[in-house]
Amino acid sequence: MSNFSVAAIFSNHCVLQRNKNISIFGTADSGTLISVELYNSKNELLTSNKSRTTENRWLVQLLPQVEQTDCVLKIKSDSKEVVFSDVSIGEVWIAGGQSNMEFELQNCTEGPEELKTKNNPKIRFYYTNKIGWKDDAFYEAERNTSWQTWDSEWKKAWSAVGYFFGKKLSEDLNVTVGIIGCNWGGTSASAWMNKESLEKDDDLRTYLIEQEEATKGKTIQQQCEEYDKYVIENDEWQKKCNELYATVPGIEWEEIQERIGPCAWPGPKSCKNPYRPTGLYECMLQRIMPYTNKGVIWYQGESDDHKPQMYQKLFSRMIQLWREDWNDSDMPFIFVQLPEHRYKQDRDFKHWCFIREAQLQTSQYVKNAFMTCALDLGQYNDIHPKAKKTLGERMARTALGNVYNLLPIKDVSGPIFEEAISKDGKLILTFKNADNGFQVKSDEEEFNYYKEMEKNQNNSVPDNFTGFEIAGNDGIYYPATFAFSGTEGKQNIITLFNKNVPEPVFGRYAWYNYGPVTIFGKNGIPLSPFRTSCKNTKITTEHAKIQQIMTV
Repeated sequence: MSNFSVAAIFSNHCVLQRNKNISIFGTADSGTLISVELYNSKNELLTSNKSRTTENRWLVQLLPQVEQTDCVLKIKSDSKEVVFSDVSIGEVWIAGGQSNMEFELQNCTEGPEELKTKNNPKIRFYYTNKIGWKDDAFYEAERNTSWQTWDSEWKKAWSAVGYFFGKKLSEDLNVTVGIIGCNWGGTSASAWMNKESLEKDDDLRTYLIEQEEATKGKTIQQQCEEYDKYVIENDEWQKKCNELYATVPGIEWEEIQERIGPCAWPGPKSCKNPYRPTGLYECMLQRIMPYTNKGVIWYQGESDDHKPQMYQKLFSRMIQLWREDWNDSDMPFIFVQLPEHRYKQDRDFKHWCFIREAQLQTSQYVKNAFMTCALDLGQYNDIHPKAKKTLGERMARTALGNVYNLLPIKDVSGPIFEEAISKDGKLILTFKNADNGFQVKSDEEEFNYYKEMEKNQNNSVPDNFTGFEIAGNDGIYYPATFAFSGTEGKQNIITLFNKNVPEPVFGRYAWYNYGPVTIFGKNGIPLSPFRTSCKNTKITTEHAKIQQIMTV
């Protein structure tokens, strides 16, 4: 016997990426000859190949194929044959990130109605095994994972963003779309990277140093026992918390902790804690690597808001690592620029502003990294916006424009700040993706929430506040009046002014964690938050008072 096995991500109903070499892989004793054959719906051989196992792992590459359905995949060793049926060839995307990507279809605003549909959309879903520590339970659970079709009762637990993204792509491309869920709520990007990639940089190494210092002197057994004890206690705490929310609607976070004790999430730093640096890279990402795909959709950043100054470096390095692992230097990343968010009793730390800025910079400096602005899609006093359809479809349009070249870029990208000039007491701003001009939308509800939150912090907000602000050399910002203008053929200029700033130097828009979103491109996508200069800015490393459980 050769201890032959196929990676768990291959099963009946799996989706293989079209028009690229197809990687089929698994494990077996070294030297074992593995052969793979792919047949079409007429039982005609499409492609085949063979390879021998090296260091107990095997990888067989099949030639690229066009989109089709009802295929059969046969994998043979010297002692065993595995056959997978109802295999489709189409588009495959990895849905990565934390809880807002994890957020389930059944729980989103549009989910209940969507789940009633009988039209069987051409979407299939694979959820990577979600256990953060490799023990017997890990491997047993992984063996029970499989690709799911719309007929599966588990479709209700699919990623809502992933589902709406895939549905839109399937409809527009007329192919089967496979979504690979590889996400975990509350996770830092450092959890999705290997040790080597974090060690190479002084800033990123801090994630490892903090983990090492917290676990210094503890054996693996001690760390595991400590974490297992936390899980039991936290499950009991969470049960009490849920009961409080059910019986006392609107109860404040501080009162909850006064009644039942402090929330211990995310638990002690240990080798078993899934939030540890490198943990989910090892326990999730590597388990699906190198499954052939088109690209990655990504919704994350909330859990790195305590180190906003290094997020651009962290995120960019993560993208580079994934591309290295898949041997695909052009692998597209479609990612979300964080929406507005703030808990009502917390002051505005503005750390999400810097995360958004880092995300914008990533889209500007990293090739094939395309940002979807979601500023307008936040939800008051909740880190988990319930409506996900608009975002999923907006991300799909980002892909259709930038990856598939089926839509004009002007139709899928919102306005982006480009240049600022100070002249005659005014700050003149020029924007990309705004040649057709801008539109203003009323946002009274968010504005009122913003004023309420600022009032809680003893801050006043003028009624004429627009989200635009300007400052002189002193760096003190004042609300700015704005006006649209442009040149012949381009209406992409916004002018800012305030009588209290006779010589404006700095400008910014939506520079808050949560506030009104009023300026949009003609295509309905919001103006991305910006500041014209990085000078005279203090970056906080504080967390919000509520570091509420960011899992779902």
